[in-house]
Amino acid sequence: MRRAHTLAELLLVVAVMGVLLGLAVPSARRLLDGIHARGAATEVAALLALARHTAVYRGVRTAVRFDSVAAGVLVHVGRDTVAARAFRASRGVSLRATRDSLAFAPTGRGFGAANATVVLRRGAAAETVWVSRLGRVRRQ
Repeated sequence: MRRAHTLAELLLVVAVMGVLLGLAVPSARRLLDGIHARGAATEVAALLALARHTAVYRGVRTAVRFDSVAAGVLVHVGRDTVAARAFRASRGVSLRATRDSLAFAPTGRGFGAANATVVLRRGAAAETVWVSRLGRVRRQ
């Protein structure tokens, strides 16, 4: 009756585990990049919805600023900051926007030329959030 494993058997198991791990790590990284990019896009869409709802509820113009350096989004009502998120620090996501800010009027529509596109990227994964002049927010 045999109770132990030989050194050759143990080395074979470690080698097989190493190969399997080497195959799994890149796909796991891509999966995590996609999860973080989608999560950041969902948060950006929620912040834009918050800004629009705040503008309608309070009856004042609400501004949204995009900070490409910190990959952040800030929601302002007058001098007050209603919400702020920094995605580079929390999710490792970069942010690129076609505009540095936009505003919602008290009617909920975009104030001025409010079209904006925000691209959130981590690794090979990218998510896009669009805001129309009517204030409608879409994700893809």
